[in-house]
Amino acid sequence: MDLGLKGKVVVVSGSAGKEGSIGVTIINRLAAEGAIPVLLDHNERGAAYADILKANGTNALFCKTDVTDAKQVEAAVDKIIQKYGCIDIVINNVGLNDGVGLDASYEEFINSLKLNLGSYFLLVKYVLPHLKNSKGNILNIGSKVALTGQGGTSGYAAAKGGVLALTREWAVDLIQYGIRSNAIIVAESYTPAYDDWLKTLPDGDAALAKIKKNIPFEVRMTRPEEIADTALFIISNKSSHTTGQFVFVDGGYVHLDRALINDL
Repeated sequence: MDLGLKGKVVVVSGSAGKEGSIGVTIINRLAAEGAIPVLLDHNERGAAYADILKANGTNALFCKTDVTDAKQVEAAVDKIIQKYGCIDIVINNVGLNDGVGLDASYEEFINSLKLNLGSYFLLVKYVLPHLKNSKGNILNIGSKVALTGQGGTSGYAAAKGGVLALTREWAVDLIQYGIRSNAIIVAESYTPAYDDWLKTLPDGDAALAKIKKNIPFEVRMTRPEEIADTALFIISNKSSHTTGQFVFVDGGYVHLDRALINDL
């Protein structure tokens, strides 16, 4: 399906994770659709990813940016506008389940909010004038932790709850400009970070089997590609009358009856 994203300038934060991460997968899917991916990340991997995209014929840009720093975000947006003259879409994809719980310091809690929530605000704040010009849209990548809790991660849970609130707030605030705002909610997705976490456990294979058992649809983890494909559909004009929505790409993890789950 042609999603009509060819030539669209799409800014994706948190897009220089390890190969196979959600952000990198989104960037690659955008390139396949003929969009212009702009990678916003503090990690130098982003430069290599952008070089690979350009070598394969994609117009791409990497802006090394600490997305918790207002001046750096503003400078990155200025750089994008200088190069392309417009911004059509923003995908806020930053997320670190950092384990900042009730035993953490207040400063650690606030820093968690800055990364996982404040960065979303900063990017939209500085991109907004350009989204108004393009009548673009915003997509926030959220987490089921905002709705289910997890335990031991107060900072991340609070931030992801805030992401969902901002998604709806922006949908209301920006409707007058024809700007849509939506969120994808991820539950259990097999990313490189997830694999790294499993390797820290005494029996990662057993933990993975237990997690899969709780996912009703096909008893498996969500693939990053499935999240990326849904993201592209939502930001495209194929979803032109969808705003203020939370789209769950989770195999039924959050909502479906536990009775559906069979013993392994």
